[in-house]
Amino acid sequence: MALKAGPIWGSAVYPHPYLGLTGLDGRRTGCFLNLRFDFERCRKWECLAVLGQRAAIPVEDEKPLKAGAESPGGADKAKETQSMAFHRDLNSLPRPLSATDPPSSPSRGWIVRVAYQGVPGAYSEEAAMIAYPKCETVPCDDFEAAFKAVELWLVDKAVLPIENSVGGSIHRNYDLLLRHRLHIVGEVQMVVNHCLLGLPGVRKDEIKRVISHPQALTQCDMTLNELGLIRITAEDTAGAAQIVASDGIKDTGAIASARAAVIYGLNILEEKIQDDCDNITRFLILAREPIIPGLERPYKTSIVFSLDEGPGVLFKALAVFALRDISLSKIESRPQRKRPLRIVDDSNKGSAKYFDYLFYIDFEASMADPRAQHALSHLQGICNIYEDPRLLSS
Repeated sequence: MALKAGPIWGSAVYPHPYLGLTGLDGRRTGCFLNLRFDFERCRKWECLAVLGQRAAIPVEDEKPLKAGAESPGGADKAKETQSMAFHRDLNSLPRPLSATDPPSSPSRGWIVRVAYQGVPGAYSEEAAMIAYPKCETVPCDDFEAAFKAVELWLVDKAVLPIENSVGGSIHRNYDLLLRHRLHIVGEVQMVVNHCLLGLPGVRKDEIKRVISHPQALTQCDMTLNELGLIRITAEDTAGAAQIVASDGIKDTGAIASARAAVIYGLNILEEKIQDDCDNITRFLILAREPIIPGLERPYKTSIVFSLDEGPGVLFKALAVFALRDISLSKIESRPQRKRPLRIVDDSNKGSAKYFDYLFYIDFEASMADPRAQHALSHLQGICNIYEDPRLLSS
């Protein structure tokens, strides 16, 4: 059977000697101007929509920042004054962008402005600072607001989570990649170290409830059970720290990063409380313009496609890579939102209803590699021509 006329994305990954990134200084170069020429040579698979070249960054261990030693003793009034000072500082933090904010001029010389979901102190902000150490980070209310901030030129890049080693894929961002026309230009893998945070002067045994993102609460399940804490969900981990700092409730703690403790004036009551030490989140770096694949270093490419009903059709799609010794590093499926159900039976003429899926695949080859070109050409041979090709290379 033939592949359906769904978009096929591609992206590539290559390592940098340190961060695994090339050209991350935010300067716009003319390299993307050759995009039409480079892909003109590959017109035989022009119906494929390339997601982008993204750099594979070695796993970065989050470096815990000490929130400062807790003052031994001292009058309650002094502690209250200190806490109020932290609360006043919260007003100086940047207001997160929403998806409905009007465009404004983002130009600030050569400083890269990077959007992320959450508030200052979020793990996504830390990933952005790993990718772009001298960047200006811009908080956003939600994932879609970060996508739109890039599209509207409010920022230059967005850093968003796509997968966690414990919690799995972030499906919302897979869906937004289809909805928006941004390009993947990099990838960051970061070890996430959860900390139990509390107000200054509060001991760990005084905490009765804890606030955090549902994923963080799940990832710290064993520790929370041992402490017997009541769980309260929040939009994000740093937002939970902000709530604890602003509300000033002594018996309430937050699960967030060590950096969030510094920002919101909280004490770290316990570090690395996650159940799995190897708690790694993979972040994608998104931009308006793609980067051009090459052969000088390893790359990773991502595609997405849908399949018609029939025996072995997914096997046939995957075989185009195996026949050329191209390794697959990820396979993901998502129901098609526009057409979630199909009506088929063994002869494709019945009335049985099944979900219709999109398949996401990452494979380890550059779009400039003849093997990848032949694989995609082979894949196009068993798929329908996509009416609106989306070239999403980055």
